[in-house]
Amino acid sequence: MILVLLGPPGSGKGTQGALLKSKLGFEHISTGDMLRAEVSKKSPLGLKAEEYMKQGLLVPDDLIIAMIKNILIQAPNKNYVFDGFPRNVNQAEAFETMLNTMGLQVDKVFYFDLDDDVIIKRLSGRRVCPKCGATYNIYYQKPKNDTLCDNDATPLIQRDDDKEEVIANRLRVYKEQTFPLIEYYKSKNKLFVVSADGTQEEVFEKLKSML
Repeated sequence: MILVLLGPPGSGKGTQGALLKSKLGFEHISTGDMLRAEVSKKSPLGLKAEEYMKQGLLVPDDLIIAMIKNILIQAPNKNYVFDGFPRNVNQAEAFETMLNTMGLQVDKVFYFDLDDDVIIKRLSGRRVCPKCGATYNIYYQKPKNDTLCDNDATPLIQRDDDKEEVIANRLRVYKEQTFPLIEYYKSKNKLFVVSADGTQEEVFEKLKSML
């Protein structure tokens, strides 16, 4: 089975992908992690991708698709969940064409639906320990001391991409590029909408019931 998780930044795609892996045995494919792994391995595709990344450019779709194909070829019978990929209709069409050549298909697409104000609160409230990497949220998961890490008392920081104006821009880009995917997969009767407003466990139970 091949699943795709769609949704705006902060909707919990990564968390639910990790739960599908740990609880149901899916292979969790995040294209960001995949790119970093290929670059660190110095694979031929990784070296090509690195050239684009060094220049701050997006890695071309054909390189991403080739990396995904390499993963699937090694274990075509496993269950996979793709987190945040495809990002646009062009990628979706290229992905579908590649899967067809392997006798595979996307089985279900889950769209994590969440209001913008909740997303902004989730992301802008995030604080990170620069020393141990622990993550907190000043609204939902506070440290014992408002400004210090529970583990090592290091002052917590807010990442630049968690600032409200940056989040608003990320949401705008998401809607422009990724929102058309919802219609694309809806037209193929593969789209399932998951309300992402709830605890990790509550959202996972909804996801499981739809599977």
